[in-house]
Amino acid sequence: MATISRAVDLEFTRRLPKIELHAHLTGSISRDCLHDIWEQKKALEPDLELEDPLIAIPPGKVDYDIETFFPLFSSYIYRLCSDLASIEYSTKAVLDDFQSDGVVYLELRTTPRAVPKQNISKADYVRTILAILSEHNGKEANQMRAYLILSVDRRNTAAEADEVVDIAIKYQSAGVVGVDLCGNPERGDIRIFTEAFSRAKSTGLKVTLHFAEAPASSTDEELQALLSWQPDRLGHVIHVKDEFKDVIEKQNIGVELCLSCNVHAKLITGSYSDHHFGQWRHSSVPVALCTDDVGVFCSPLSHEYYLAATHFGLGREELQNLCERAIDSIFSGSEEKKRFKQVYSKWDGRNM
Repeated sequence: MATISRAVDLEFTRRLPKIELHAHLTGSISRDCLHDIWEQKKALEPDLELEDPLIAIPPGKVDYDIETFFPLFSSYIYRLCSDLASIEYSTKAVLDDFQSDGVVYLELRTTPRAVPKQNISKADYVRTILAILSEHNGKEANQMRAYLILSVDRRNTAAEADEVVDIAIKYQSAGVVGVDLCGNPERGDIRIFTEAFSRAKSTGLKVTLHFAEAPASSTDEELQALLSWQPDRLGHVIHVKDEFKDVIEKQNIGVELCLSCNVHAKLITGSYSDHHFGQWRHSSVPVALCTDDVGVFCSPLSHEYYLAATHFGLGREELQNLCERAIDSIFSGSEEKKRFKQVYSKWDGRNM
């Protein structure tokens, strides 16, 4: 008897085993989690100057663009999550949220942060997060596996980038699988980081880069420089000329595509149906749908898959194939790739 194809709904996309490759740790903290941290701090410090996150970041507000997005972190979230207790609490909450959404493999990325007032170094910050990830991965009941990518911010100096790479190399055996270039795409000269990323690559660390995210970061000179670093994946890939698309395909570089972020932040012209996912899904490269900053844009990965199905006419089998397509670009090695190929070969949820 022929199998009857069922429509894609949110129940299906939540059950679908998903791979998340472009999630910023701090940007993935939910408003409710931030509120919990705020309440705990307010109880200990009645004079705490920070206002309730549910007021500072109102529920339902997702229209953050380049001008308002980055100050949200520097002026609020970093100030709230500024001690080891809040970093641990928020990291655990982020892992729980992704796992509850049906994510089976997660690569979180974060820029190492020092908090001098709390005597927390950048290495302390990274060790704290890695300990949480290790604890999570060690529990048999947890189906999701999580790894860490360390980010170089475009505003960093060359010395600061070297420090990030030093930390990544030091903790490579503890769960750091790669390095990232991130930050405000309208800031900085990325050419000063060439040596740092080359050194990371030479030690076996994988490289992912925010690429052509905005017109200011999409000049021929910048994109040529970034591609010369031999990246393993590229994030956003919005303002990309055909000549660079050809290079990406020829080198089989994975792409991390974020629908809601790009629409809400107005990084693309138009709406979901105009997103360049519609072009890249027909390419030969590994394509991964991702959330970017689910705490800010309020669209979990299951919803991103639902949006793809809705606006690009994808069925259940096509969504599963899309999930499997991302496996070849994960950073944690051949054993994990093998394991997740088995996950999808055994999954029988398409017709449930």
